[in-house]
Amino acid sequence: MSNITPLNRQNIEAESSESPASGPVDLDSPALYLSRELTWLQFNRRVLHEGITPDNPLLERLKFFAIFSSNIDEFFMKRIGGLKIQVATGVSTLSVDGRTPRQQLAEARAMVTEIESERDRHLPGLLAQLEENGVCILQYNQLDAKEKGEVRQYYIDNIFALVTPQVIDPAHPFPFISNLSLNIQVTIQPDTEEGEPVLARIKVPVGTGISRFIQIGDSHHFVTLEDVMANNLDLLFPDVKIIAHDFFFVVRNAAAEREESGANDLMEMIELELRDRRIAPTVRLVVNTGMDEFRENLLAAELGLDPGQDVFERDGLMMQKELMQLALLPIPELQPPPHFPVNHHRLQERQRNIFHILREAESILLQHPYESFTTSVVRFIEEAARDPKVRAIKMSLYRTNRETRIVDLLIEAAQNGKQVTVVVELKAKFDEAANIEWAERMEQAGMHVTYGVIGLKTHCKVIMVVRQDYSGIRRYVHIGTGNYHGGTARQYTDLGLITCDEEIGHDVTELFNYLTTGYTPKRNYKKILPAPKHLKRRLLENIKREIGMHSDQTPGLIQVKVNALEDRDLVKAFYQASQAGVTVDLIVRDTCRLRPGLAGVSENITVLSIVGHFLEHSRIFYFRNGGNEEYLIGSADLMQRNLESRVEVVTPVTSRHLQEEIRLVLNTLLDDSTNAWEMQSDGSYVKRKPKSAKASGCQYKMIEHAQARLKAKQHKKLLRTNIKRKDY
Repeated sequence: MSNITPLNRQNIEAESSESPASGPVDLDSPALYLSRELTWLQFNRRVLHEGITPDNPLLERLKFFAIFSSNIDEFFMKRIGGLKIQVATGVSTLSVDGRTPRQQLAEARAMVTEIESERDRHLPGLLAQLEENGVCILQYNQLDAKEKGEVRQYYIDNIFALVTPQVIDPAHPFPFISNLSLNIQVTIQPDTEEGEPVLARIKVPVGTGISRFIQIGDSHHFVTLEDVMANNLDLLFPDVKIIAHDFFFVVRNAAAEREESGANDLMEMIELELRDRRIAPTVRLVVNTGMDEFRENLLAAELGLDPGQDVFERDGLMMQKELMQLALLPIPELQPPPHFPVNHHRLQERQRNIFHILREAESILLQHPYESFTTSVVRFIEEAARDPKVRAIKMSLYRTNRETRIVDLLIEAAQNGKQVTVVVELKAKFDEAANIEWAERMEQAGMHVTYGVIGLKTHCKVIMVVRQDYSGIRRYVHIGTGNYHGGTARQYTDLGLITCDEEIGHDVTELFNYLTTGYTPKRNYKKILPAPKHLKRRLLENIKREIGMHSDQTPGLIQVKVNALEDRDLVKAFYQASQAGVTVDLIVRDTCRLRPGLAGVSENITVLSIVGHFLEHSRIFYFRNGGNEEYLIGSADLMQRNLESRVEVVTPVTSRHLQEEIRLVLNTLLDDSTNAWEMQSDGSYVKRKPKSAKASGCQYKMIEHAQARLKAKQHKKLLRTNIKRKDY
């Protein structure tokens, strides 16, 4: 296709002594593979950069600080937790990049310390700028007497009854500290001056419908709840001398998962796992700077942590992920321009039946959040629930939310007499409790609810509607790259294909039969590529095919957009493609084991990472294939777990005009000079410089493209209307 835009590339010679220089190259050498943990942390360095850069509006910058903090907490829960288990159990197996678990743990901790120090250097400056613009977090002692009285009374009326102090002494053992809970450690003097000081722990009741930041009057001035509590300890300890108070929180291990014993036991197993997570071994303790060394060491000892490795000091605000509360303040001048998704240009006529539109178009490509999720995917389910000709709805559900209305619509469909089958993934990390609740509601409504295949996570995003059309039964299918979640559909970039293609309908029927029975005969998939049986093999075959077709006349080209590239076999295959002369353009949001720009190995590969207002989440696979181009989209990242331990679905997009839409997406991303970072051969990243002062980022260009498509469709409709009137 003539409008393909390969990346502008610079051949980067690796300076490392480990890099191959000449002669045959061992593509299995650990020197050719980067650390999964360290490249993921590098991604969070890029997230933090968005909070530091002065080009972003102030509250947008604060949002990125909150995201960074949340990501680091999750990193400790999942990755550090997993590594600590390996170290504790004596695992010494080397990773793909040649590191032992102990080495990975040490290097990851060191990088976290480094980038958190960078965060701590820059956050005070941002908070000062916000204060200049009327948004500030005040200390309780900065309030005047009237404000203190009002805040104290608010605390007494709305929060005090929720607070329970726990004294730590021989009669009261050290209390359980729940994961990611903010706590105050109070040191009090007993009745006699000669007695030893006593410690007490108070949990700050954030997350129980209580806001972390308490607003002062009608202003955008706030004081933190923990600061209010710490300055009103006399309510909890009347007539007691307070020696000191400190703040701390813990992060617990979420990496351990139970072995599945059977589908009937799965929900009970997940509920047990959730309870285990709340009491799982602690992997991190964060305390305020200046905490007395004795009290800090006591906390670490009680939590089973190494003070030298597992304790992190924080100067200033704790639990910074909750800055998101302030980042969402409705102050237009401090926020980026508001984004309103447009209706898809083929779906703007609400009075038309969506199934009639789909029969006419056969396939529609959705681009979220540029195009509305509500008026496309939710509408698809809504009309299916209410259409008297619809016989059945089948759906895989990984994550959703109450506002999306999907579960309510599925219940309505069941009440309308349709057969509704939902495959719920109970092990969706951090959404397990919500998914158990959804599953129970749907079962009570009479739906057929299953929990997928034992041993595999169901991560695919698929809906199938079976409808009695005028010509017989027809299947309408949605396959997406993102979850059926209205919130993330406004924040993440994702693609979706709605189609009535007969072969895809056949394949998705086979897929649901597999998901609901777990029975795995050889299934005859004609178009879709499900994991774990087919996808990885097909991707490797496609790369090999591209190598075989590469020539001066028809140069090979592979372009891939994913969230992560971790699978060793795929990295090795990309290296082989580069050695054969094939151009490989990779857009990888976070984890990436591949080292681009190595002479004799990967000089034809460029790796790009894009961080912008929206989270890049779509997955696209493109192969030039000697001119017979192949475009694929789906739910799978190029990680071993996705390709070998999850049920994923990738589908081809064969319509020429839909391929052109995907081509526009790829070209816009690859050409970006505002949000794009290029990976260097050592794993570091360099941000591209804007081509001009007026250059806009790829995501804003995608907004413009979506608006232009809609306007063009509306213009054509207006022309047709005018022609009809003229003829009349």
